[in-house]
Amino acid sequence: MSADRELSEETRLIHLGRSQPMEGVRPVSPPVVRTSTVLAPDIATMRANKARREDGSRVFSYGARGTPTNHALEEAWAALEGGERALLFPTGLAAIAHVLLTCLLPGSHVLIQNTVYPQVHAIRSKFLEPRGIASTYFDGTVEDAAAKITPATRMIYAENPGSWVYDLIDVKALSTLAHDHNALLVIDNTWASGLLHKPLLHGADISVIAGTKYVVGHSDVMIGAVVANGELGRELWRMQVVMGQTVSPDDAWLTLRGLRTIAARLPIHAASALGIARFLQGHPLVERVLHPALDSHPRHDLWRRDFSGSNGLVTIGMRPDIDLSAVDRFVDTLRLFGIGSSWGGFESLALPQAPETVRGWTGPGVPVRLHIGLENPADLEADLARGLAAIG
Repeated sequence: MSADRELSEETRLIHLGRSQPMEGVRPVSPPVVRTSTVLAPDIATMRANKARREDGSRVFSYGARGTPTNHALEEAWAALEGGERALLFPTGLAAIAHVLLTCLLPGSHVLIQNTVYPQVHAIRSKFLEPRGIASTYFDGTVEDAAAKITPATRMIYAENPGSWVYDLIDVKALSTLAHDHNALLVIDNTWASGLLHKPLLHGADISVIAGTKYVVGHSDVMIGAVVANGELGRELWRMQVVMGQTVSPDDAWLTLRGLRTIAARLPIHAASALGIARFLQGHPLVERVLHPALDSHPRHDLWRRDFSGSNGLVTIGMRPDIDLSAVDRFVDTLRLFGIGSSWGGFESLALPQAPETVRGWTGPGVPVRLHIGLENPADLEADLARGLAAIG
């Protein structure tokens, strides 16, 4: 497939994971194969398939281990991330949990970036530590990680950029630190969705993505993925089989459909978000605006070095004298922004949060996370201006 590597990302995404010829013709999209039992023509074939499967080969042998529909998505997702093997999970959180449970044993230690997805903190406190897996938070910098890494550290777990505040990490430097201490570097790559940033190509060992967001793109499927190389990828797959983690072929098909258009959708989200971020920077009720593509972002240079683009997420900090009840009123006034968890779909969303609950949030002011959807940005700006006027 060396010729494929010369193609643009947009072209590759259209042609990855395509259907195989059927009686001389080929459907554009792979069929949805729904089954639990897969019948072998004879015992010899069944045993041969089992032997191939135990060696780590992808074999259509039982529905829970993936149908051709799932396999098509796995192949496309691995290629998207620049990895050898992609594994599918029912949610992004399930993918995260699988990596932590597979790679960490009692007595080991994990460094966790402070601003990762909030549910990772719940896994840490409710599952890892009660079972003898120690953990320490670090601020995302290589210097802090180096000061806190120990001989027992088996993993550095980070999100790039971090949730809500979009703090960026130096994956190349962190991977060097991790590997010098015989530890793995795991990156939650959901923000970039495998398109804008490729952690494995920068030295990370495992990339985790909540495909529910931009890969699906339509807010109608829950799915997660883990991408890794070599024996590590095979071990993650073996434990996936042991734990019975799988996704339905219908969800795999819908996700593959979304993956085809992500390169077309993300630039629209990004351009609209950047324009709205600049608009909000000039509003008297907004104290600060966080978005990696803004020149004002603290590590904008790192974003320019390691990322090929941005997405639709913007976090604003309201003026210090505007309390949470006023911010709630602002969000309630918006007509085009839905109020709900998640992001990455075609629709715009707004979610306020008490500042003390947002890790990495510094300074006064209530944070509001905006997801800028595919609506006309002029309409969204007018809606935000109207909402801000309601509390101004």
